[in-house]
Amino acid sequence: MIPSVLPTYSRAPLHFVKGEGSWLIEEDGRRFLDLGSGIAVAALGHSNPVVVDALTEQAQKLWHVSNLYEIPQQQALADMLVGSTFADTVFFTNSGTEATELAVKMVRKYWYEKGQPDRVEIITFTGAFHGRSSAAIAAAPSEKMVKGFGPLLPGFHQVPWGDMEAAKAAVSDKTAAILVEPVQGEGGINVMPDADMKALRQLCDETGTLLVLDEIQCGMGRTGRLFAHEWCGVTPDVMLVAKGIGGGFPLGAVLATEEAASGMVAGTHGSTYGGNPLGCAVGLAVVGAITAEGFLSEVQRKSALLRQKLEGLVAENPEVYESVRGSGFMLGIKCKASNTDVLTAAYAEELITVPAADNVIRLLPALTLSEDEIAEAITRLDKTARRVVKGA
Repeated sequence: MIPSVLPTYSRAPLHFVKGEGSWLIEEDGRRFLDLGSGIAVAALGHSNPVVVDALTEQAQKLWHVSNLYEIPQQQALADMLVGSTFADTVFFTNSGTEATELAVKMVRKYWYEKGQPDRVEIITFTGAFHGRSSAAIAAAPSEKMVKGFGPLLPGFHQVPWGDMEAAKAAVSDKTAAILVEPVQGEGGINVMPDADMKALRQLCDETGTLLVLDEIQCGMGRTGRLFAHEWCGVTPDVMLVAKGIGGGFPLGAVLATEEAASGMVAGTHGSTYGGNPLGCAVGLAVVGAITAEGFLSEVQRKSALLRQKLEGLVAENPEVYESVRGSGFMLGIKCKASNTDVLTAAYAEELITVPAADNVIRLLPALTLSEDEIAEAITRLDKTARRVVKGA
C-alpha cells in the first residue's frame, strides 16, 4: 500500500526536532553537526535569532495579501538586492525551480519582443541541475530526471561541461541564452574556471545571447562573495537565486538587467505567494546579515581554514577520500570509497553531509560555522573514514 506521503524520497531514518546554529537535535537527544544546512539553505544556521525575530515580528502583523497590492517588505528586499548586485529589477518566487521557469520565459520573451521569435534555444551544460519542473528537467536531461516524463519541453541544447569550443559551436541564430551554474552543486561541486566564465560572457556579448547564471546553490555568500560570479568579475543578464536567501523560509528570486527583463510587462508572469510580506521580511534579515560589514570576509577566512584541514584529512585517509574541490563553504570531497557508504558512516558519527554526483559528498555548512565546529567536523570526518575502512 502506498504511504500517505508520496514515496519520491529515499530518506535517512532520522527525525530532527530542533536546530541550534550548526547543530540538529534528533528526537532521541543525539546532536548532529550539520554540514548540509538543508542543502545550502540554512545560511545563518538553524533558529538564528535574527531570522527568528524577523519572522516572529512579521507573523504578528501580516502574512499574505497577494501581489494585487503593493508590498513594502518586497520593495525593500528588491531595493537591497538591486543595490548589492548587477540587477535593475527583481521578481520573487517561492523556490529555485520557479526561478528557472521565469528565466526561461524571460529570455524567450526578450527575443520575441525584439522581433526574433525564433531565438528560443537555451544552451546548458552536462552535470547541471536547475530544478525538477518540466522546463528544468529539459534543461538538464539526465536519465534519472527525465525517464518516463516525456515528451520534454523543446528548445534546450546541452554541451559538455568545460568545453568552451562546444559552447561556441552550439550558438546559432536561434540561441536565446546560455544557462550555467558558476559552481555545480548536484553535479559534484564543479567550479567553472574564471577563464571559462569570461569566455562565456564574451561569447554572449559577441552574439547578443543572454547570459543566465544559476546561483541558487552557490549564491548568497556561500563562496565567500555575495554571489559566486563576483570572483571573476563577470556579470550576467539574468540570475536565479533561492535556497540561502530565505535562510530556511521558502523564497527565491530572479534578478535581471532592465534590458533582459524588458519583455516582462504586466500580465506576463505572476505568483500567488511569491514575495509575500512574511517571506520578504525573513529575506531582508538574511540578506542584511550576509551583506553586513565583515561577514563575508569571515566566511572567506573560515572556509579557507576548513579547506586546509580537509586537505590534511584526505592525505591521512587516502583509502576513503581522494580530493577536495569547491569554493568557500561550498566544498566537495571526492571519495574513493562509495560516497553512500561515507554518508551512512557519517550519520553513525552524528555528522550530516550531502551526496552529489561523481562519488562526491558535499559540505555546505552554515556560513556562521565556528572554528571549534570546523575542528569537530574534521574529527568526525576522520572517524567516519575509519568506520568505512572497518566496514562498520
